[in-house]
Amino acid sequence: MIEKGKISALQMGLLMYHAILATGILFIPATVFNVAKQDIWISPILASPLGFLSVYIAYKLNKYYPKDTIMQYSKHILGTFWGKILGLLLLLLLITSLSVMFWQYGEYVVSEFLPHTPKSVIIGMMVILCAFAVHGGLEVLGRLAGMVFPVFFLLFLVIIILVLPDVEVKRMLPVMENGLMPSLKGAWVLCTWFAQFGIIYFFLPFLTDREKGLKFGMLSVLVVTLTLVVTNIIVIWLFGNVTENFNAPFMSASRYISLAEFLSHLESIVMAIWIAGTFIKLCVFYYVVVIGTAEWLNLSDYRSLVLPMGFLIGVFAMQAFLNSAEAAEHFRIVSHEIMDTLVYGLLIPIFLFLGAYIRKTIFKHKVRRTN
Repeated sequence: MIEKGKISALQMGLLMYHAILATGILFIPATVFNVAKQDIWISPILASPLGFLSVYIAYKLNKYYPKDTIMQYSKHILGTFWGKILGLLLLLLLITSLSVMFWQYGEYVVSEFLPHTPKSVIIGMMVILCAFAVHGGLEVLGRLAGMVFPVFFLLFLVIIILVLPDVEVKRMLPVMENGLMPSLKGAWVLCTWFAQFGIIYFFLPFLTDREKGLKFGMLSVLVVTLTLVVTNIIVIWLFGNVTENFNAPFMSASRYISLAEFLSHLESIVMAIWIAGTFIKLCVFYYVVVIGTAEWLNLSDYRSLVLPMGFLIGVFAMQAFLNSAEAAEHFRIVSHEIMDTLVYGLLIPIFLFLGAYIRKTIFKHKVRRTN
């Protein structure tokens, strides 16, 4: 195995929690509100089965090939040539997704907090920081996730509690005014996030307690779903029909906090939450791209690829969109992004699972005939 480090199933669950939620906690409410309106809190519940299915398929593949990642067992299932082709497609999709994530990070930091700082500096510094973490290996990432999660979750709860005096429950009424279809459309938008749980196939082979992989993978999906439901409810209680006017409603919500006239404008806390979670998210996808590339090239160690891949991803991130208007149009029409995520998060694993199941079934029949 190219990765010598090991992590626990709990650490894997925490990595996946941050990998999905870090960007979602800011941008999902406004994105989903465009189609689901006041029913945005229902959409995560309807989209969550996609996350559960992605984790389950990855776990079943791991049961067939317990020591291999998807880059390795795709060659066992499809043969070397077609396995390489599928692996290349997978890497291209992951690199594209990661580049867009770095662009989103740089764009948001520049537009909201550091308007006079070049975006290339913001993205470049984060790439370097992530490169150090990824070079440290999977165990380092697991420990980082364990350190960040309590702070992330505690600060999230603090923000929720502090905005409660300003909320009005009636803003989420009437529930399902136009039936279930708006919530289903919102769930389709959320496929971009929940399908990303599929990348768990890169982590399952490295668990110290592999038998708990499915349990903590499913638990991670559940906690992400509950966090999104709470976030969306608070946002709709606070802003109602004007939610769509905010690019990041949860960040805007923190600006409403005022306690005893001395505790106010806590957007710095939300920014800390977001940067901490986004750092883990970027590291997770960065690691997946690097180790996947190393396995595709049949290298004995992935660390030599960390800096070259970081440079490549940084360049792609700077070229992801020409300007904010182009990006806004891209994220408004999310069909392409959803399909990319569905392909590497769910469709490819399902295809490989069916192939593995057929191969195992044929092998069993041959053994029985021989006996």
